[in-house]
Amino acid sequence: MTSAFLPDKRSGPAVGLPPAAERADRGRSRRRARDWLTAVGFQLPALVLFIALVLLPMLFALYAALFRWGGFGMPSDYVGGDNFTRLFQDDVFLGDLWRCLVLVALSLALQLPFALGMAVLLNQRLRGRAVYRMLFFAPYVLSEAITGVLFGMVFAPDDGLADHVLGAVGLDGLGGEWFADPSSVMATLFLVMTWKYFGFHMMLYLAGLQSLPAELTEAALIDGANAWQRFRNVTLPLLAPTLRISVFLSVIGSIQLFDLVWVITQGGPDHHSETMAVTMFQFGFRRYQAGYASAVSVVMFGICLVFALAYQRFVLRRDLEGATTTMRGNGK
Repeated sequence: MTSAFLPDKRSGPAVGLPPAAERADRGRSRRRARDWLTAVGFQLPALVLFIALVLLPMLFALYAALFRWGGFGMPSDYVGGDNFTRLFQDDVFLGDLWRCLVLVALSLALQLPFALGMAVLLNQRLRGRAVYRMLFFAPYVLSEAITGVLFGMVFAPDDGLADHVLGAVGLDGLGGEWFADPSSVMATLFLVMTWKYFGFHMMLYLAGLQSLPAELTEAALIDGANAWQRFRNVTLPLLAPTLRISVFLSVIGSIQLFDLVWVITQGGPDHHSETMAVTMFQFGFRRYQAGYASAVSVVMFGICLVFALAYQRFVLRRDLEGATTTMRGNGK
């Protein structure tokens, strides 16, 4: 008798599996191939759009940054790294970097703690807290253009709402050229940014707070911990992953800030509120120096990329490792 798993000299080469097992294996192979083709089919449109609208423009910007180019036709006047050399010798761009750093520092030191405090407050059982949440989140829903026009009228010199309110309470001396004064334009702009974006971070923190297990806070309360000790030793460590994501979004948003600045001040007065994105727009669409503007965009992208990779490597690593471990555990 010839075994099904041994060579049969009469029938040629051996067949590695019985007929039923071989058919099942072929069926699994076909299902895997069908699943793979289905996944590729669903992902292909998004991949094509990503390549066409993100990857190719990024590569072209890097290419155009090596040319003196006005934005019409294809770049032809090759200048190598001259645009980047000029960039870091430009006082306006160096000022953009400094103002970006100031906005990031103010956001981390003032805007995010304020949002966290409001989230903790609105996480309590307060009458009408749903209304307060809606009111604080509503500015984030408004477009940057509407916000800019609105606060352009609020802080208008002499006849703006801010000056009228200060005058009504006897603080006329605090009013003035809010967006026209180099000494106050960045502070006023940051005030508008905080009004616009703090509601977004507040909702992030609220979502994080509502996902925390109440048993731990109750245990700390039974152990005699006061409100600050419960917040410091229980709530804050458990909220750390949400805080880290909020910090990341705040820093990236401050680096790429454009809409509010352009609508309100267009970078003035005398470049004192200009950001890297505004400088890029000015050179690319106002002065027709698209090669230099491309160099600005490449530097912006490089700053964001380096920060994102470093932040993921040194700050988000523990969160990502925890998520990977959880997924592997669920897979088992």
